[in-house]
Amino acid sequence: MKGYIARFLVKRLALGLATLFVVSLLIFLITQALPSDPAEAMLGREATPEALAALRAQFGLDKPVYQQYFNWLGGVFTGDLGESFATMMPVKDLIAPRIGASFFLLLLAAAGSIPISIVIGSYAALKRDKKFDTSSSMATLILAALPEFVVGTVLTVLFATTVVQWLPAVTYLAPGEPPWSDMAGLTLPVLTLVISVTPYVARVMRAAMVEVLESDYIEMARLKGMDERTVLWRHAIPNGIGPSLQVIALNLAYLAGGVIIVERLFNYPGLGTALADAVRSRDMPVVQFLTLLIATVYVVTNLLADIGTVLVTPRLRTRLK
Repeated sequence: MKGYIARFLVKRLALGLATLFVVSLLIFLITQALPSDPAEAMLGREATPEALAALRAQFGLDKPVYQQYFNWLGGVFTGDLGESFATMMPVKDLIAPRIGASFFLLLLAAAGSIPISIVIGSYAALKRDKKFDTSSSMATLILAALPEFVVGTVLTVLFATTVVQWLPAVTYLAPGEPPWSDMAGLTLPVLTLVISVTPYVARVMRAAMVEVLESDYIEMARLKGMDERTVLWRHAIPNGIGPSLQVIALNLAYLAGGVIIVERLFNYPGLGTALADAVRSRDMPVVQFLTLLIATVYVVTNLLADIGTVLVTPRLRTRLK
């Protein structure tokens, strides 16, 4: 790896780790500030002071806040995430199958939305102000304005209940089962996420490609006699995809948090359902870890987007030298 890219990676990685440290501190402080006593939530209001004190001592809740934070942070690094207040199971055993389920769902959504977005945005820019560009711009604008639960509800009405019954309205995947064992049940959640993400990326890709196609080096490539397909794939898309990578990263990171709504809507046993259940039952170890995990996804996807933007954009590589 070239030296200037390595330096860029080190700086971005250091910034990402610093961001995660600050986020972890905020997560812990906010969950500590919630107006509820985990021990009382587990034992109920009829619990004796002795029982409450014993439970607080069992979970380390009687220690100073700073010591609880460093114990929790050390556990995150060592893989000891503590026990769930609601189920008394180790958090990692409770969450592990749900992580795989959610990331499989996000992988399918990303594999569908990213290529579609790039193709729609690039072709709309190539056909600027023509019928396809006008219709796709209007369609993506309308879809971008719709929340995920509206998209999911409309798809359920169309394909699972009222109009036709081609697909199941909810998933029948039990926690711990491999997510690919119910591909029919995954269809509507994946379509909902694809429709939610595609409009944003396609519109940014179109705007970037319009600017690139009007640049001097594209005009020079055309004057040299290159056919339009070569100009598009060799010169335009590599330079136009750079700005889109940032939007792709933000939308994929958004899916990590926004998937909560989709999972609840389709009864999908992933991280979103686990987080919603943990918040409702005041299960602080699960809430803290899942929130930190979502924040980590944000940081990692943005780091990968920065790296990808530099690698695919010749102008940015030149500036780093």
